[in-house]
Amino acid sequence: MSPSTEVTSNTVDLTAVHPSGRPAPREDREMTTTPADLPGRPLSGSPAGPSRATGRGRRADLQSDLVVLPVHQDATATVRELPVPGLALGEVIAALDARYDPALAEDWDAVGLVCGDPEEIVRSVMFAVDPTAAVVDEAIAAGVDLLVTHHPLLLTPVHGVPASDPKGRLVHRMVRAGVALFVAHTNADRAPDHGVNDALASVFGLDDVRPLETVAAPETDTLVVFVPVGVSDQLVDALSSAGAGVIGDYTRCVWQTTGTGTFIPGAGTHPAIGRHGQVERVPEIRLEMVVPRSRRAEVLRALLDLHPYDEPGYAFFENSATPSQAGLGRVGQLARPVTLRQFAELVADALPDTPGGVRVAGDPERVVRTVAVCGGSGASLLGAATSAGADVFLTSDLKHHVVSEARESAGPALCDVAHFASEFPWLSRAADLLHRDLGARVQVQVAAQRTDPWSWQVGGSGSGSPDSARLHPAEESAD
Repeated sequence: MSPSTEVTSNTVDLTAVHPSGRPAPREDREMTTTPADLPGRPLSGSPAGPSRATGRGRRADLQSDLVVLPVHQDATATVRELPVPGLALGEVIAALDARYDPALAEDWDAVGLVCGDPEEIVRSVMFAVDPTAAVVDEAIAAGVDLLVTHHPLLLTPVHGVPASDPKGRLVHRMVRAGVALFVAHTNADRAPDHGVNDALASVFGLDDVRPLETVAAPETDTLVVFVPVGVSDQLVDALSSAGAGVIGDYTRCVWQTTGTGTFIPGAGTHPAIGRHGQVERVPEIRLEMVVPRSRRAEVLRALLDLHPYDEPGYAFFENSATPSQAGLGRVGQLARPVTLRQFAELVADALPDTPGGVRVAGDPERVVRTVAVCGGSGASLLGAATSAGADVFLTSDLKHHVVSEARESAGPALCDVAHFASEFPWLSRAADLLHRDLGARVQVQVAAQRTDPWSWQVGGSGSGSPDSARLHPAEESAD
């Protein structure tokens, strides 16, 4: 290789910043993957197009894939970083909706796209719990194209978003900066396998995890479509981007069989193959893909946009209901029994530090084997945790009377943590999942801003118990 030849690479290293300032837990910070792990198209090859002209520089530390190139002997070679190809915002949203089905959201919730053009190219995505002004500042400074938050910006109905209103001002700032906003709230709480509650259960190493409160499995269809040989891969890519072909942790799932299609083009048709009035025989592939019923319209639109025939042959078949892992809360088993005191220490080590810390109601020496959790405000699931035989129930925003009455009854001990802290573990999991689902065509990162609204505490800082620096009687806590 001559000295002037360029060596291109995409070497990156993304480390999620733990809001406490200490290193994030391993599963919250290890977000690098290699091309062999990615289900979509490889990152190599020409970029999809030029970077969007926003005037914002792209930082190398926003990338999340690790591609290791062999060391070349030419020490004078130039190393140049290639931009990721990116995808249309609409395609990124389809991937998010496929994981966090909007049909799982509560009726009162406000999920989905808040602002942004579905046609705009997205090359970088930031995940955060709350769309606060500080998080928006960070997103704009980082030059991301999409901010995904768990909590909605506009949960209560509004008739306008004037810039004189605090929330309206954030919308205006994001629109001017070219940052889209997307919300996955109660649909992410209920989502199976990779939602908020599964992420919370995973940081405590729970096994045999199941929902505390199940919901019916999302309704699905099977799409069958016939396409000429040679364009099937492009069509599968488009259908997958629109939300088809997701089965558990697997994406782009498709069944293909080859056969011969026959047809006679009519007088008013415009056949891509064949002649009017003559029998045409074409080698075709039959594709079958699972489609969430809530995504049927988007998948059909993608099919009609890309299929070469003016009248494609396709059908949707409704699938029967299947057992669901979707639902609120989770309950599972610890790898080994611990005392309640030890479990509280585990919680304090696993979740971000907050001024409220970990509040515990129960005998510190109680043996804990079965753990129930609910990210966010989960007081309504206390009965379900009791019925599930939980030894402890961890959630947020527990009120005085709920805890007081629970201590007078047979049931689990209680751990109350900051709302933000209980939902933080989902961020890195969701970011890594999106990165893999989109075949490394976008960069991902977790916001560094801590969005727990409590900023400091007076009293109750830890001298109440002679046995533990962290555990102290509730009467010594600031409430």
